[in-house]
Amino acid sequence: MAYTTIDDPTQYFDTTLWTGSGGARTISGLNHKPDLIWTKTRSVGYNHMWSDSSRGFNANSELGSNSTAAEGGLSAETYGYKSGHTADGWTMVDGTDSVDNQEDGNTNQPSVTYVGWTWAANGGTTSSNTDGSITSAVQASTTSGFSIVTYTGNGSDNATVGHGLGEKPKVIIPKRRDSTGNWLINNWVSEQDYAQKLKWNDTEAQTSSDSFVKDAGSSTFTLGTDADVNASSGTYVAYCFAEKQGFSKFGQYTGNGSTNGPFLYTGFTPNFFFVKRWDGTASWHLYDGEREKFNDGSRLAFKINTSETEFSKNVDFLSNGIKFRDTTSDANTAGGAYIWGAFARHPFVSSKGVPVTAV
Repeated sequence: MAYTTIDDPTQYFDTTLWTGSGGARTISGLNHKPDLIWTKTRSVGYNHMWSDSSRGFNANSELGSNSTAAEGGLSAETYGYKSGHTADGWTMVDGTDSVDNQEDGNTNQPSVTYVGWTWAANGGTTSSNTDGSITSAVQASTTSGFSIVTYTGNGSDNATVGHGLGEKPKVIIPKRRDSTGNWLINNWVSEQDYAQKLKWNDTEAQTSSDSFVKDAGSSTFTLGTDADVNASSGTYVAYCFAEKQGFSKFGQYTGNGSTNGPFLYTGFTPNFFFVKRWDGTASWHLYDGEREKFNDGSRLAFKINTSETEFSKNVDFLSNGIKFRDTTSDANTAGGAYIWGAFARHPFVSSKGVPVTAV
């Protein structure tokens, strides 16, 4: 069995850093055309900003993972937004926050530092999917296990929506677009039980309900009747991820409260990693392989559920996984139950049996 089918993960995911210059800006140099673009200010506390090519890149399509706001509810017209994607990057435009029109706070404010995480799906081309009882618009990369799904709810219990992956997704993240609503994410500790829920935008422990996404298969996921996922005539986007060997991994662990913390095997050198304690109140933490490239006793993190600036934690990125050195409750309290997800910089071993080299 091959170690991976993706020898170059940057064709499907990457992390990008820049410093704001003011004015319109194009970010280029990616090895893919980005379809989901998630950006965050590092040095000042603006929102996490999500936009995608299925919904279109404009001021009214930005969503914030730290916010329940609907599309158009983050004042992106004022603070700046992503205006399009290119073959190897994306474009950004100014907000209107200052007299000289140079205060693009969300994306390119002068001297502010930024990070962007991008995933490729199908270059912005969507297809009508009638696999479910609700017709969806889908663009998917079955190679990397990622799809963007948009649909309109019908308010009916057990309604189904096609996701386009051709296999059962490990993670489904729906968000209501036309009204306020929570970002929901299933707890994949029990792969058969999608009813165990957490929220991107909150610190709450796991809750269980069949009113949200309640099941999934190789072609569809099944909805309950909660307004966060299936209000009649409500509009939604869902980001779906299947696990791919050597590229993406979603797991669980139990904390030990020690600086010699758990080792999480990924099968690749990580470029993106997030973690959440699910049996108690805790923030979502997010790390990447660009803001800190070396294991020097600290790694820069964000809280997905807040607009706070970055901070340091002691987590090591290794050639084949992640090692915790941190002992706080958000990451490694003794007996705490955690879930995590990661995307690759390099597979540990390529499809030709070549092991990863040192950074």
